[in-house]
Amino acid sequence: MKQPEQKPEFPAPVYRDTVLTPIFADAKRYFLEPLLEIEYAHTLMLAQQGIMPESEAAACIRALDALDRDAIRAAPYDGTFEDLFFYLEKKVASVCGEEVAGKMHTARSRNDIDLTMYRTVLRSRLLGFFEAQMGLRQILVDLAWEHRESLMPAYTHNQPAQPTTLGHYLMAYIEVLERDAERLRESYARVNRNPLGACAITTTGFPIDRSYTTELLGFDGLQVNSYGAIAAVDYLAESCGVLATSMLSMGRFVQDLLLWSTVEFGYLRLSDAYVQISSIMPQKRNPVPLEHVRVLASRALVEAQGVMGCLHNTPFADMNDAEDDLQPLVYTAFDDAERSIRLLTGALGGAEFNTARMARAADDNFLPVTELADTLVRETGMSFHAAHGMVSAAVRELRDAYDADAMTDIVLRDLNGRYTLSRETVRRALSAENFVAIRKIPGGPAAEVLGPEILRAKEAVATDEQWTKERRQRLAEAHDAMREEQERLTGRVDGR
Repeated sequence: MKQPEQKPEFPAPVYRDTVLTPIFADAKRYFLEPLLEIEYAHTLMLAQQGIMPESEAAACIRALDALDRDAIRAAPYDGTFEDLFFYLEKKVASVCGEEVAGKMHTARSRNDIDLTMYRTVLRSRLLGFFEAQMGLRQILVDLAWEHRESLMPAYTHNQPAQPTTLGHYLMAYIEVLERDAERLRESYARVNRNPLGACAITTTGFPIDRSYTTELLGFDGLQVNSYGAIAAVDYLAESCGVLATSMLSMGRFVQDLLLWSTVEFGYLRLSDAYVQISSIMPQKRNPVPLEHVRVLASRALVEAQGVMGCLHNTPFADMNDAEDDLQPLVYTAFDDAERSIRLLTGALGGAEFNTARMARAADDNFLPVTELADTLVRETGMSFHAAHGMVSAAVRELRDAYDADAMTDIVLRDLNGRYTLSRETVRRALSAENFVAIRKIPGGPAAEVLGPEILRAKEAVATDEQWTKERRQRLAEAHDAMREEQERLTGRVDGR
């Protein structure tokens, strides 16, 4: 006799092991607190709007208060529920009953709950990343000020090009970090929008108050269109794009630092606290932390690009591609980026720059000869093309054996009495110190224009630190306000 086919039960073992179990573990790690905040806020809103009786809302809030967070985090996935949302729903129902607990889900969906959680976690990651950058900017500004007159070679095509100062170089990267900060602030403003109330994708017929939950959850406004609140992923793509851009820039900066740490350059020396030795070569001082900075930045960049790849060509609708499996990759990218920045900040805190060696290099290798050509134009009225040709001929004559005095002799010889120019004028034009000092155009390396820019950058750090404090305070105040709303509701029900 043919045996009746056994009805398949959810979840299939392979689906449980490959999808639901890791998703549950990720949800406990990243989303437990945000999900509970949403539960509180939505329940308070239902009571305020008269959609749920206050007595039942109070019972649900007490049930949420009674949850053992540590036990939840330790709970294994056993397949009797689909995800963390349903697991918590069962826990709340065990305290206040299924009928009452079930009313908490009026006028919402896991769709808008998920998007609200994702934005809550992402805004926190953006703030953490922003704060890490503030630390790096502060130490770089201090170094730029200390070395605003420290001569060094500027490089193009990996070849020494012209004299500049270490402060001028560092300010170039500080400005990159300032632009990163602008992008992060703008990204935060678009992330910190409340999708709760969009429900599955078209809102609800219940008279909910989306502005109320916006305030309770610390959002700056609504993600208004309900379809876009669920379907759009640009909030995620933009944040990862900002991260990738920042890591790309930082990787290039660190590459220079690693080059400067070589014996051949000898411009940078990390403190012993940031140097690893060789197990066989006694002389080695390996700047390994800078290599970790570089690889962590590369990891973060690739992870952020991976997020973009996962989202590319997906439907403009609710879909899992942007959800449970993808979100941890976003947070890993931000974690790696923050590790990279904090490590670089620490390594630079105890580093020493060999400014004497840098200054000698700035005066060597024909670096100041652009100013010699400029001086010939300025003093004689000849065209720059002619002056460039004269200086180029002198460089070729000396080949690799640069000598400022010999260069002066050749130029004075080649002027051949056509122009009157003192030896002192020509020789001064071959000074790296003079080269930097006369470049007073805004953005140049001369101390009188560089100094005010460094001071401006210092003020910008203070301004951005204040922005971060205000965002943190806003979130803390929203958290406190929601606790007060809970106490008022339960107090009214208790007759207090």
